[in-house]
Amino acid sequence: MEQDKTFLGTEPIGKLLLKLAIPTVIAQLVNMLYNIVDRIYIGHMPVDGSLALTGVGVCMPLILIITAFSAFVAAGGAPRASIAMGKGDHDSAEKILGGCLVLQVAISVVLTGVILIWNRELLLLFGASEHTISYATSYMRIYAIGTIFVQITLGLNAFITAQGFAKTGMLTVLIGAVTNIVLDPLFIFGLNMGVQGAALATVLSQGLSCVWVLVFLCGKKTILRIKKKNLLAGIKFLPPCIALGSSTFIMQASESVISVCFNSSLLKYGGDTAVGAMTILTSVMQFAMLPLQGIGQGAQPITRYNYGARNSDRVKKSFRYLLISSMVYAVVLWGCIMLFPQVFARMFTPDSDLVAFTARALRMYCGVLFLFGIQISCQMTFVSIGNAPCSIIVAVLRKFILLIPLIYLMPLFIADQTSAVYLAEPVADTIAVLCTAILFGFQFKKSLKKLDAPEAS
Repeated sequence: MEQDKTFLGTEPIGKLLLKLAIPTVIAQLVNMLYNIVDRIYIGHMPVDGSLALTGVGVCMPLILIITAFSAFVAAGGAPRASIAMGKGDHDSAEKILGGCLVLQVAISVVLTGVILIWNRELLLLFGASEHTISYATSYMRIYAIGTIFVQITLGLNAFITAQGFAKTGMLTVLIGAVTNIVLDPLFIFGLNMGVQGAALATVLSQGLSCVWVLVFLCGKKTILRIKKKNLLAGIKFLPPCIALGSSTFIMQASESVISVCFNSSLLKYGGDTAVGAMTILTSVMQFAMLPLQGIGQGAQPITRYNYGARNSDRVKKSFRYLLISSMVYAVVLWGCIMLFPQVFARMFTPDSDLVAFTARALRMYCGVLFLFGIQISCQMTFVSIGNAPCSIIVAVLRKFILLIPLIYLMPLFIADQTSAVYLAEPVADTIAVLCTAILFGFQFKKSLKKLDAPEAS
């Protein structure tokens, strides 16, 4: 075990980053497939694929809210359970697990009721039109029934990985993703169910993942076990978990707000075609964000360990390797998008008009994607060196202070108002990366000076 603790401080940084980043990048790529495979199949439906793709894209704010609530429980409960385990308080850790399960079920019931009762009104508010609302409501009515599967799968899977069962946690995502990929064409095309088939495939795949998680956490291999006696007893342990998970919930829920702002503005200026293109743009952006986050997550244990060991040289080297690898990936992907935007668009739709429109929009929307390597590297390193507030500050700056106002302000100054909405993204990103780099340069240098200073006796 001692070697397990010290290899982060002795092995070459490049080798370590490669070893730790590859599994996290693979997990993020699998997660990306889970998120976009529905849209790829739906966009290729005969006759009405483009409208159906737009309708499902309008559902994203609601789906983001559902996943934000699952992250709310996971980010709050799993770390608290880990802390309790570290203290040797196994009983409290299991009570936290039980209380979080109860909270997830309660949240699921409320969310399912809200979506089933008001989904049409919410979807119209979020950017659906009279042409796409039927596709959106058809998808969300079925997806809503599977809300409890999403909550339990994503929420409790964090408790599996928190115990050190990383492969089991990865299998949770892999089982759902593979099932979804197999069932989507069967239901959408084979059974001619259209968007309802896509939603049903998602619900069933999430249900299978949910069963996998529950069977594991009720079985013999797990350290923390779900027990009937801990369900109600664990409720009193929830307030600290809620407090800890609130920031994660706010950050993830903000993506839903941004999605609504984009969809409503694009529907106003560009109609269904512009909203449909936005569905593709956000999907393509996941090709950038999720692998970059995976690289960052791979670097975090290295940076954390060496920061705790007060080894400033390895902390600097860890950041340098993270920055270089992230920038290389971001630049290569940016180059591919700039050179071949039609290829990315055709992944989601065969509609030549939508492909042409999306290709032009992609070049605008992803115009400064090459800078994202800097943004993600700095944000991840902020967290690794214990400066989470700065990580939150730069995220809030980009999303709330810059992006949302620019979505509404830029159409007032640019004649092509639809393009102006898309351009809000690169303008916000350029300013955010500049501010992040300046803040990071100051804070990182300050943190390294603390490491190099003699420890107080």
